[in-house]
Amino acid sequence: MMTNLFSIFDPSAPNLLFSNWVSVFLFILLVPSLLWKYPSRPKFMSFVLTTYIFKEFKPLIKKSSYFLIFPVSFFTFIVYNNLLGLAPYIFTGTSQLVFTVTMALPIWLTLMIYGWLNNTSNLLIHLIPQSTPVFLMPFMVLVETVSNMIRPLTLAVRLTANMVAGHLLIVLLNSTDLSSILLTPVVFSAKQMLLLLELAVAFIQAYVFSVLVTLYASEFTN
Repeated sequence: MMTNLFSIFDPSAPNLLFSNWVSVFLFILLVPSLLWKYPSRPKFMSFVLTTYIFKEFKPLIKKSSYFLIFPVSFFTFIVYNNLLGLAPYIFTGTSQLVFTVTMALPIWLTLMIYGWLNNTSNLLIHLIPQSTPVFLMPFMVLVETVSNMIRPLTLAVRLTANMVAGHLLIVLLNSTDLSSILLTPVVFSAKQMLLLLELAVAFIQAYVFSVLVTLYASEFTN
């Protein structure tokens, strides 16, 4: 019995099989073994997925396409962690804000340093949108500066909030009182639909995170 609703997000909870640090790198142990035992199907699925993502992101970065290695890698990493977090007794690392901030902050900081050292004029142009009135230019510079500064936080909070919300809904449905036999098929169907929704969210949130990283990279490098 859980002590509270948020105990599933506690990495030290005794009902968890793997702590957050182990679960984060659990895919490193599982994926190579799957490719070794069943080399054709998992390898083909991984190849198709990464190739599709690479083709989707490539038009966004025309000048420096080698930056695509990072968003594609992050997409794969986040997808595996999101999917493993849906398994029983495995802690979801992406539900921790400290974990998502640790991913987002170095990416943003690296792009900022690279952009200001190699593409300063283009970054200054982005501070003032085209056709901005002269009297609004100082205000727009302030707004764009604040927007750039909070990018790592928005990346981290978006991913964490969506994973936390889905897991809370699953826990709430699992704790539903099924004293009435008539409610059993309804709640069971709702659980299955919610699980399918969470599977979709696992891919969508990884895709959104990677797309935003790609867009930020295109702004700082193109």
